[in-house]
Amino acid sequence: MGKIRTPFYRIVVTDSRKARNGLSIEEIGRYVPGQEPSIIEVNSERALYWLGVGAQPSEAVEAILKVTGDWQKFKGLPGTEGTLRVAAPKPHKSVAYEAAVKSAMDEPKEGATTLKKKAQEKLAAKANPVVVSEPEAVAEVSEVPAQAAETDPVVETPAVEETPAAEAEEKAAE
Repeated sequence: MGKIRTPFYRIVVTDSRKARNGLSIEEIGRYVPGQEPSIIEVNSERALYWLGVGAQPSEAVEAILKVTGDWQKFKGLPGTEGTLRVAAPKPHKSVAYEAAVKSAMDEPKEGATTLKKKAQEKLAAKANPVVVSEPEAVAEVSEVPAQAAETDPVVETPAVEETPAAEAEEKAAE
């Protein structure tokens, strides 16, 4: 059963005179080989019952019963614990969620661009503005594209530098 590249198999008890995929008497387990480790679930009581009343397992089912240890129980052989490997239990979703929240609350790693980091950069830029000296500012203003100069003439007024005498006269006038 299953679908392409994800098969799973049912372990069933059926009459040998019936069709292979026909009506089964009882489903006693399942086998899912697509995972690591493979999932093997067998109802041991029912498997031992059917083996006890004369059921003959196929080669594949016999191999699965040997892995679970049910074949050894039936035959009275050592190794009844089987060799079935069990996957480690998955942590609960809430544990994974709490770990993700905790890691998100930590500071971002160097080089990461997050909203918090961008906001911190903007605040730092406002706190420490870049000071431009006057010759650079005048050079920026006087650089006008040729087309704009033809349509909109720019009139530059020279900056008036105040001398200490002019400052003194202004203070006296006040």
